[in-house]
Amino acid sequence: MSPQHTSGIHIYLFKGIREIPTFAKKLSMLSVQNLSLQFGKRVLFDDVNLKFVNGNCYGVIGANGAGKSTFLKILTGDQDPTTGLVSLEPGKRMAVLKQNHFEFDKETVLQTVIMGHKRLYEIMVEKDAIYAKPDFSEEDGMRTGELEAEFADLEGWNAETDAAALLSNLGIDESKHYLLMEELASDLKVRVLLAQALFGNPDVLILDEPTNDLDIRTIAWLEEFLFEFKNTVIVVSHDRHFLDTVCTHVCDIDFSKINLFTGNYSFWYQSSQLALRQRADKNKKAEEKKKELMEFISRFAANAAKSKQATSRRKMLDNLDLEEIKPSSRKYPGITFHQERDAGNQILSISGLSKSSADGVLFKDVNLIVNKGDRIAFVSKNSMALTSFFEILNGNLAPDTGEFTFGTTIKSAYLPNDNSSYFESKETLIDWLRQFAETDEEKEDVYLRTFLGRMLFTGEEAMKSATVLSGGEKVRCMLSKMMLAKGNLILMDEPTNHLDLESITALNNAMVEYRGTLLFTSHDHELMNTVATRIVEITPNGTIDKMTTYDDYLKDSKVMNLREEMYV
Repeated sequence: MSPQHTSGIHIYLFKGIREIPTFAKKLSMLSVQNLSLQFGKRVLFDDVNLKFVNGNCYGVIGANGAGKSTFLKILTGDQDPTTGLVSLEPGKRMAVLKQNHFEFDKETVLQTVIMGHKRLYEIMVEKDAIYAKPDFSEEDGMRTGELEAEFADLEGWNAETDAAALLSNLGIDESKHYLLMEELASDLKVRVLLAQALFGNPDVLILDEPTNDLDIRTIAWLEEFLFEFKNTVIVVSHDRHFLDTVCTHVCDIDFSKINLFTGNYSFWYQSSQLALRQRADKNKKAEEKKKELMEFISRFAANAAKSKQATSRRKMLDNLDLEEIKPSSRKYPGITFHQERDAGNQILSISGLSKSSADGVLFKDVNLIVNKGDRIAFVSKNSMALTSFFEILNGNLAPDTGEFTFGTTIKSAYLPNDNSSYFESKETLIDWLRQFAETDEEKEDVYLRTFLGRMLFTGEEAMKSATVLSGGEKVRCMLSKMMLAKGNLILMDEPTNHLDLESITALNNAMVEYRGTLLFTSHDHELMNTVATRIVEITPNGTIDKMTTYDDYLKDSKVMNLREEMYV
């Protein structure tokens, strides 16, 4: 055994071992020992010890700034820890989703994918160099024999076919496979780099936000791919539906510690909330609490969309130690939408609405009656179409044709996709929020501090300048503004953008509980499926309007056929 040094991390490798013995299948692929990371006085990780086991998928979660991406960088050797050791099982290969979109600009798309398997690519380059020699020697012949044997062992003859199949499944048309990477749009580059990470069946797969810039159907393919993937996956994602589908375990980064829990994100969230309620209930006996936890586990294991998922969940939770279920210290913003007054029966009527841009028609001939209590999710292949639609309804953009009318009882609250114009002044958050308060009580410092505190702006945080906020903080401020408005019609354009999982979960719950009318668009699959009761798709050739859930909409064969016709 010899240690290889990668950026200060000792990754131990046994040479010559290609297959894990059967008895060792459940050995840890990757282990972390006594890991710490400190920047000055700030301790990001302290004495972390973890084992990542073959066949499991680990979702890494934590509040914004907790160090999720940094932890992945430590695992891959791109970041030196202050102390500790990361050990990869001997003979195993790690693949990583690259974040530098320009790294492979001079390579072809297909070549970039194959480069994901470093050793295979090295063999291909060396082989080609030898065969290109004008004076092929006996020594060259022996070397090519060795290379060809290793090449065959790594299934190199299928490399181009496998790479092409991955690219096609990720939405990269065959006509683009031999283009240079620099010729691709940035959203397509992301897909190529994802194909690179998936290529060649790596033993450990590390993915940081793999669903970014993917459409819903490509995400569904990736979910299926990872669900069937037999090796170790470690992933950071803000997509709860994705985490729920693929993850067997959750790695929770919490106050410099990383705790490992069995189950997906929803199980971790729901069980930790149950444990929190149990801790608060001093009167309930230990046996009653144990029974309650076991009943919860049983319900959760059976409540899966697919029978395959249900079977997987049961296996995952069969041997769960109840002691593993613990209250979380994670803080969730207090998001609650109230109506100042109940709306009448007339909400919103839209007639013949159309809009084009320099790139062509965004949407055409939108005719829509919004009913009281509707919870409409708007979808489109073009996100610009959705933003333009919401901006028109809120009076910030003029349509090309058509008109719309709100009911006389309607008081709306709007969360735009681009909120930058709201944060140009240097006033404190208290003063920023005060301008949207309507009553004398709401304008009081004490009231505003309490309100902001519920949104996690505690103590001196409430005195921050509005100009220095992060993306997530701005969205939480906009949600505060909306709550003060007490609208009976809420419009939201991508409300989960920039939010961490805690804020997304709290927002999702608030939208489910809201009793007014909701119009929204989102890339968050879980939010779409749990909130929407009606789906409206706006296209360059009209609308598709279905009273259904989001999941059923995606599976509807008639809708699929309509979509093909309407995006021509």
